[in-house]
Amino acid sequence: MLTGCTAVGKTEHALRWAEAHGAEIISCDSLLFYRGMDIGTAKPTREERARVPHHLVDICEPGEPMDIARYCELARGVVEELSSRGVPILVTGGSGFYLKSFFAPVVDAVSVSAEIRARVAALPPERALAELCALNPDDADLDGLDVSNPRRVARALERCLASGRSVAELRSDFATQPAPFADYELRITELVRAPEDLARRIRERVSAMLAAGLLDEVEQLLKRGLRENPSAAAAIGYRESIAVLEGRAPLAGLAEAIERSTRALAKKQRTWFRTQLPPHEQVEVV
Repeated sequence: MLTGCTAVGKTEHALRWAEAHGAEIISCDSLLFYRGMDIGTAKPTREERARVPHHLVDICEPGEPMDIARYCELARGVVEELSSRGVPILVTGGSGFYLKSFFAPVVDAVSVSAEIRARVAALPPERALAELCALNPDDADLDGLDVSNPRRVARALERCLASGRSVAELRSDFATQPAPFADYELRITELVRAPEDLARRIRERVSAMLAAGLLDEVEQLLKRGLRENPSAAAAIGYRESIAVLEGRAPLAGLAEAIERSTRALAKKQRTWFRTQLPPHEQVEVV
C-alpha cells in the first residue's frame, strides 16, 4: 500500500513501482470513482493508466454516491481476482476511511432497510435523539457518540432499530470483527515531503488544474448531476468552483481558495496517517 497526503507524488511513484514489479493498481481515493471528475482530482491520465492497469477508477457517474460497504466488496473482488492470477497488488490513495478498510473493520453486518431509513429521515433531530435514548437507557450505551451531531444520531438510531441491539452492543460486536484482509500480507509505505516543498507542489497543481479547464469540467459535471452527490460536490476544487460559477465567490480568488483548502486537507491527512495507520515505513520524497 502506498499512501501520503495530497500532492505528495503518489501517482508517479505508484506507476514506477507497479511497472518495476509487474503489479496492478487498486485506487483507494474517494473521488477517482467518478467519471468526468478528472482535472480536479488529478486523476491518472489515460496514458498513465495505459502504463499500468488501474482498478476502481471511473466506475460511477458523478451523481451516483459510493459508500464504504460497496467499496469493500469491490476491492475484495479485485484483490481475489488478481491474487488468483499471481499478480502483485499496489493499493494507492490518500482517503483515510478507504485506506482503513484494508487493515481494520469499517462496516458492520447490520442491514438497514429502506423503510427504517425513510422513517428515521422523517424525524426531527430532537425526536430522533429521544428515540435513540429510549433504546439505550443505560447512560454508558451512548458513550463516545456525538449526540449533538444529527447525522450520527440518525445513523445510530437506524442501526439500533434494524438490529434490536444497543449502541454499546453494536460497538462491542464491531470490535470483534476480523480485519477485512487479515488473510493477506499488508505492507504500508507513506510518502512525505518537506512542508515548503509540498506547499509549492500544491500551488503548481492548482495552477495547472485551472489552466487545464477546471471550471469547464465542473460546469459539465453539474449538468451530469454532480449536485445529487453531496460528498463529491463538496470536494476540494469542486465546491470552490461551484461557488464561482454560481456567483457566490469571485473568480480572482479561486486559486487561493483551492490552495487554502488543499493545504488544510494535507494537514488533516498527515494527522490521520500518524494516528490511524498501523506501524509503517515513511519515505521522504526529494
